[in-house]
Amino acid sequence: MNNSPFLLLHPDDNVLVCRQHAYQGQSVVIDGETVVLANEIDVGHKIARRALKTGEKIIKYGAPIGSMKADVPQGTHVHMHNMQSDYIKSHTREVTGHGH
Repeated sequence: MNNSPFLLLHPDDNVLVCRQHAYQGQSVVIDGETVVLANEIDVGHKIARRALKTGEKIIKYGAPIGSMKADVPQGTHVHMHNMQSDYIKSHTREVTGHGH
């Protein structure tokens, strides 16, 4: 994937990160398969490395960062409109009011 606009951060990831702007209609190769992008993707955004199902955990950096709110095909933009963040819910703590 050397000339791909997308970067795989960890081998367990099911999303790729955009490293250079990608255009709607652009053909890219993802894991040996040619995919035509349905949307423009800006640098830093994620796309599905493979088809993802509703409720499936999104893996980035080898760790879960959220879950899918909708099914998406391979090469589709994965963003807050079709995912929910599990990170914020799992990394907040209650303030007990006991000086902690």
